[in-house]
Amino acid sequence: MKTASDFAKDYLGGLKDVLDRLPLKPIDEIIRAIEQARDEGRQIFVIGNGGSAATASHMMNDLCKGTLGHKGDAPWPRLRVIALTDNVSLMTAWANDTDFNHIFSEPLKNLAQRGDVLVAISASGNSPNIIAAVEAAKQIGVTVLGLAGFTGGKLSKMADVSLVVPSDGYGPVEDVHMILDHIITSYLYEKLKATYSR
Repeated sequence: MKTASDFAKDYLGGLKDVLDRLPLKPIDEIIRAIEQARDEGRQIFVIGNGGSAATASHMMNDLCKGTLGHKGDAPWPRLRVIALTDNVSLMTAWANDTDFNHIFSEPLKNLAQRGDVLVAISASGNSPNIIAAVEAAKQIGVTVLGLAGFTGGKLSKMADVSLVVPSDGYGPVEDVHMILDHIITSYLYEKLKATYSR
């Protein structure tokens, strides 16, 4: 068995390889969709399971507050973002009384309107409750941004914009999704700061 430090070196080497092969062009389209939602006063929803649920919550935090600077006191228009992962009572109500696959699609039917945005995060791209939410979003007229891994799964084919992390390991895929969150939100902050400091 290799040492922990050797294991870490190998893991980080693999992660660097994934990052080097990451398709960057979809980031432009993701940014445009988020900016359009902000400019039109639309709502942005974020969903995911397990580690991706934590990423969804983190992304909501960064889009809501991180785009306003460390103190959150920037004078520019704010993003309206909800992580549907954060309402445990509603998720468990749908899961317990109907089916776990409805935990995101049914709240979307309550809250989403045409022109809103859904950020769907799934390492495999095939999580049934994510796919059900995407189907509901498409019926409503919501723009779907998909963050996936592996081969992209159903999510990459259904999303209006998809970014597939080129890895078949859950750890690296989730790592890169978190990095993408920070790239997206940091870019939005820097662009807003440059625009409003003129």
